[in-house]
Amino acid sequence: MKSLKDLKILIVEDEKDIRESMADVMQEYFYEVITAQNGDEGFKKFSKFNSDIIITDISMPIMDGLDMTKIVKKTSPSTPIIALSAFSEKEKLLKAIDVGVNKYIIKPIDMDELLVAIESLAKNKFLELNSIKISKNCVFDTTRKILIKNGNKVYLTKKELAFISLLVNRLGILVLHEDIKKNVWCGKSVSDAAVRTFIKRVRDKVGDDVILNISGLGYKIEIPQQNKNNLLKKL
Repeated sequence: MKSLKDLKILIVEDEKDIRESMADVMQEYFYEVITAQNGDEGFKKFSKFNSDIIITDISMPIMDGLDMTKIVKKTSPSTPIIALSAFSEKEKLLKAIDVGVNKYIIKPIDMDELLVAIESLAKNKFLELNSIKISKNCVFDTTRKILIKNGNKVYLTKKELAFISLLVNRLGILVLHEDIKKNVWCGKSVSDAAVRTFIKRVRDKVGDDVILNISGLGYKIEIPQQNKNNLLKKL
């Protein structure tokens, strides 16, 4: 899980003085601060640097902040986005909510208010209290039943979620083929070949090194070293 010091922040703002002033302040708080001067450049830099949180002005040339937000949310729905605007009209606010903006702040910018908003969004996304780390890059949120890889939610079908939940509930323990068929397919007839194809699809999503195959028996997720250490502390 990430701390605030680990975060990469993307600032998208067409006014140079504001953009550079914000970046200068944020350099002290975050791992990396990336800047862009319009929505088109902002989305390209988001795709390149995989930023954790985006702060964007709304009114910009070439592509505005709300159009950029719409594109970002299609590719990465869980990325928090803070919109900045000199406007407080109801229409702007409703459109911001509609495209998935997480926080709306009216200019002139109060940097303390902005930093508090970033901290709040970061805690909601990265500091999951009920998350189990299942690999270097993956955590499973047992409360919301979602898998997060590299900070982004991984889309899972109902069967895929049932399979991952089963392995997480028995972390470090071999789950037999029969148990998988019973829990994932609810006892319905399914061939071994279909099971293998299904698990390959899941591995493509979460990573080949997460789900281990015990030949002829079943599958398991090992307990990562960090989880082992935490368990030992509790004993």
